[in-house]
Amino acid sequence: MALFRSVLDLIGNTPMVEVSELSPNPQVRIVVKLEGQNPGGSVKDRIALAMVEDAEKDGRLAPGDTLIEPSSGNTGIGLALVARVKGYHLKVVLPGNVSVERRQLLEVWGAEIIESPGSEGSNGAVRMANRIHDEHPEWVYLYQYANRANANAHYEGTGPEIWRDCPEVTHFVAGLGTSGTLLGVGRFLKERNPDVRVWAVEPPAGEMVDGLRNLDDGYIPPIFTDLNGADLLDRKTMIGPRESIEWTRRLAEAGVFAGISSGAAMAGAARCASSIERGVVAIVAADGGWKYLSTGAWTDDLDVVVERAKRTIYF
Repeated sequence: MALFRSVLDLIGNTPMVEVSELSPNPQVRIVVKLEGQNPGGSVKDRIALAMVEDAEKDGRLAPGDTLIEPSSGNTGIGLALVARVKGYHLKVVLPGNVSVERRQLLEVWGAEIIESPGSEGSNGAVRMANRIHDEHPEWVYLYQYANRANANAHYEGTGPEIWRDCPEVTHFVAGLGTSGTLLGVGRFLKERNPDVRVWAVEPPAGEMVDGLRNLDDGYIPPIFTDLNGADLLDRKTMIGPRESIEWTRRLAEAGVFAGISSGAAMAGAARCASSIERGVVAIVAADGGWKYLSTGAWTDDLDVVVERAKRTIYF
């Protein structure tokens, strides 16, 4: 067993596991990359470290500086971990209706929470963070939605790891949030095999699914446009809250305890598997399920959980 110099060196190189028992097509395998194994508990640890190190290299970030970032949870948590280890102060603009576990973990690692209206979701947090940064330009704003280090973290890390561990992959399915995972992993896999198909999962317009976004809701992440996301994607598919929660529960039945966005990705993978003759579909389980226990997503009546999802950001 290796000895690591810092907890930050534990970010990445997460395991993959096969869950083909959940595939609706016996000729299609489904594999899941378990990003909840990162030290901060999610795939966003990767981009948090990448964005901070990129800002350090180009001189935007100096010892003792203050960072500000909008987040519905996981990016804020990843940045809180990195900031605590590296000695920065972090202010997170966080919607007021996130699960209690995420707020608590931000506080554990010393982040200052600035609450934005829960009814405005993550878009409202972005708008508030933009206003605050205009008022305090001395605070460093990494802005995950427009930061190319977001996609680069997946192009240089997540994508190569998937290819290394599962070079037979034919389809990659991921949630459309900041779009960094889709852009980075998708571009890497297509460069290795142009026949790989990239599917994006998005919620229906006006509905919340754990931090995923519908591009028709009025906010397109700048990196999606800058990196020609529309040209990279082969297909978009809509997955609503009920289907996301149902497949989150099915993942748990297969032994994979993951968050709600992982259920959305898994629902997309199942839809993909149903539409092709044979292949290997890879998805990213963005985080573990432990930050969502207070939502009752696995234990309460499904109708109650779906109704609750209209008021609580699960991702």
